[in-house]
Amino acid sequence: MEHRDDAGAEAGPGAPGEAAGPGDAGRPAGFRQRWQKRAEALEADTYALYLAYRDPRTPWYAKGLVAAVVVYAVSPIDLIPDFVPVLGLLDDLIIVPLGATLAVRLVPREVMADCRERARHDTGPGARRRTRGLAAAIVIAIWCLVIMLVILAVRAN
Repeated sequence: MEHRDDAGAEAGPGAPGEAAGPGDAGRPAGFRQRWQKRAEALEADTYALYLAYRDPRTPWYAKGLVAAVVVYAVSPIDLIPDFVPVLGLLDDLIIVPLGATLAVRLVPREVMADCRERARHDTGPGARRRTRGLAAAIVIAIWCLVIMLVILAVRAN
């Protein structure tokens, strides 16, 4: 039984990057390619969701879910801490993609299509490096602020 993914490519037995049968299920290259493709699609949808959040046509409840997913994704505090073997990372692998998928479904189709197109246009190789550098600078600044506040609190006692 074959089906089409979001890009319109056929997926299923015999499709590129897919295992041809039960004997090929352990092929690491196909598994890695599928997950890499899904991770890239999630990354593109994440930026498109950010754009949808800022779009006035997006309903308030979709904006709320988008904000919750983004905060959970970037927050160092998880429902299950990352140091717990397997389960710590599993919650990130389940909660964030499910939340993003639900958020995409709540955003009107025409808004999401416009935002995906704009995201494709805005995320060239140079833009990606600038965005990651800015995100890293913000995270470092927040950690420095937290460390300074802890030092000041310790000195006050």
